[in-house]
Amino acid sequence: MQKNKIKKIARPRLLLVGCGDVGMRLLPLLRDKFRVFATTSQVARVTELRAAGAIPLVVNLDQPHTLQKLVGLAPYIVHLAPPQAEGKLDRRTRNLIAILPRHGKLVYISTTGVYGDCGGASFDETRTVAPFNARALRRVDAEQSLRAWAKKSQAQCAILRVPGIYAADRLPVDRLRQGTPVLAAEDDVYTNHIHADDLAAIIKLALFRSQAQRVYHTVDDSDLKMAQYFDLVADAFQLPHPPRLPRSELAQHVSPMLMSFMSESRRLQNHRMKAELGVQLRYPHVSDTLKTLK
Repeated sequence: MQKNKIKKIARPRLLLVGCGDVGMRLLPLLRDKFRVFATTSQVARVTELRAAGAIPLVVNLDQPHTLQKLVGLAPYIVHLAPPQAEGKLDRRTRNLIAILPRHGKLVYISTTGVYGDCGGASFDETRTVAPFNARALRRVDAEQSLRAWAKKSQAQCAILRVPGIYAADRLPVDRLRQGTPVLAAEDDVYTNHIHADDLAAIIKLALFRSQAQRVYHTVDDSDLKMAQYFDLVADAFQLPHPPRLPRSELAQHVSPMLMSFMSESRRLQNHRMKAELGVQLRYPHVSDTLKTLK
């Protein structure tokens, strides 16, 4: 009697677009469940991606003709690539959409910056976006373009609105050592945070559990103003607290980019993320990470 042959079930294919720090943290969580294809625009990163368990593909989102090799490649997509650095439209995402499949499932990593300045208000995902600068406008364009693709293609698209990503090796230590000032208490803004490892885990959950065309605030439980965040990091590294300046003076001491971050105050609620995706944060508060450094 012949032994019954056990058929090996093929893993579904997943396309990981933009494999930087978060993508590299995500790869170990996906490679046992998916056959992962990871894009990069740098030939020098091919060996690194292959060693991490992905099949590297050298493409450039700014050059649409290089994307043809992605057509029909995978029904699951994680889009981590940022927009280009100028303009009000995300041309990279629009180029990517041209090769996306019908009936696929995509998770897009957006930004909490789409809300603009909210005056420190606490709110959920029903709040209307109000982008203040071109950087946020590009993200809104990406979200709207992907939703339109999903509707037209009978696909599913989950949008994760992500704040400042941090980790043990992604803390503002150099800025503290340089003595970069922050806002005085009366002018300070609320910021939101997520640990890079928690973000990677949330992306994986979104692939399996997210509802169609759904937005999720991908933030931790921290409720901090920016200066408080810098103080916590300073204490963890035994550095002086940064000097405080009123808003009227700060612009003379920091870059326009940093000043733009210091001009928006908001507190995003994460109830939907926890209830629908079943997220259990490994690092619920920035201080949880800092404790591991001592």
